[in-house]
Amino acid sequence: MNPSLIEIVCPHCTAINRVAEEKLDDHPHCGKCHQTLFDGRPTPLNETNFDTLVNRSSIPVVVDCWAAWCGPCRMFAPVLEQATQQFEPRLRFAKLDTEANPGIATRLGIRSIPTLLAFRMGQEVARMSGAMPLSQFTSWLRQQGLLT
Repeated sequence: MNPSLIEIVCPHCTAINRVAEEKLDDHPHCGKCHQTLFDGRPTPLNETNFDTLVNRSSIPVVVDCWAAWCGPCRMFAPVLEQATQQFEPRLRFAKLDTEANPGIATRLGIRSIPTLLAFRMGQEVARMSGAMPLSQFTSWLRQQGLLT
């Protein structure tokens, strides 16, 4: 693979797209379904798309593990939205509903929510539990080396 090409998973159809890294800011579209690869919203994860979106993405993926009944999860949701709008396409932000996807939550060892997981090429590189304001979340992302 050309060193300047990176793999971006389409959040709509999970097709693997090779995109020139310098073209990420040009709003690239999926070669299969033609939808935008980044739409400013966290990508919902489920049993069908989790492994592809997390394991095949060349950019880091930050996953918010949450549940609808969780007050702190609901408080953190707008923060994740803001981070997505601010830091895409250098990071992919995603949400995993732990109630709807208990198998993945168990596999990931989620014991409390919200829990944030950061992955690079499918490998977990960081984990943090609890809701936080955008400034603290941004600091955490920087501390993990996910933002420069």
